[in-house]
Amino acid sequence: MSLLLEMLTYPFIVRAFVVGILVSLCAALLGVPLVLKRYSMIGDGLSHVSFGALSVALACGWAPLPVSIPVVIVAALLLLRMTERSRIGADAAIAVASASALAIGVTVTSLTTGMTTDVDSYMFGSILAMNRHDVVLSVVLSAAVLLLFVVCYHKLFAITFDESFSRATGVKVGWYNTLLAVLTALTIVLGMRMMGAMLISSLVIFPALTAMRIFKRFRSVVLCAGILSVLCFCVGLTGSYLIGTPVGATVVLINLAAFLLACLLRRLCGGKSA
Repeated sequence: MSLLLEMLTYPFIVRAFVVGILVSLCAALLGVPLVLKRYSMIGDGLSHVSFGALSVALACGWAPLPVSIPVVIVAALLLLRMTERSRIGADAAIAVASASALAIGVTVTSLTTGMTTDVDSYMFGSILAMNRHDVVLSVVLSAAVLLLFVVCYHKLFAITFDESFSRATGVKVGWYNTLLAVLTALTIVLGMRMMGAMLISSLVIFPALTAMRIFKRFRSVVLCAGILSVLCFCVGLTGSYLIGTPVGATVVLINLAAFLLACLLRRLCGGKSA
């Protein structure tokens, strides 16, 4: 207990808890419709796009977050348009964007700053990378993401399960798909500083998959995913501090353990879920 209290005496850990809880919650809530719509890997693709943008920003001496946010939003919209209006499937479009952006990022980095500590923290995450300005920006944008998700909850539910019927009943399917893509892009960029480009997509995928092993109703899955994601992040950050492991990797492993436990419980209960 004394070690846990000692954690909270460090400002960078307090900042990590605040930003991490908000980002984990946003990622989990958005992850449910993304997984159900088979867009779960969009988080991985956008994180690589964000890494490319951050690499260019660092090479040019610009502020990373203000540069990467609009770039990743544009990439999310382009991916959405490619999957809707071209013959390229969603998985292929994400793979193209992911590999291209990662190659650009690595090339720019190797030609300019090299693989410095700053670049490494963007790839694998670091709680030391966040300053006070980043925290304020993350809190404001995370609050906006949560607010928009709650306000548009029923519409997002409708387009997740039946876009054709939703369009027939007057729902602006294209607009809400765009909103989902933009909110996902914001969440990915905000979470990259802590989780890294290689691991941030786990916050989108794992809580949703785990919750789906326990519940069947959409609302129950969303609530369970949000709670699980926050708990896993808090346990992961605490465990990272206590045993000296990287935060991003520890959080992913805790999420993996929760998923495997949910799978085991479902098997023991005969496949029944609430």
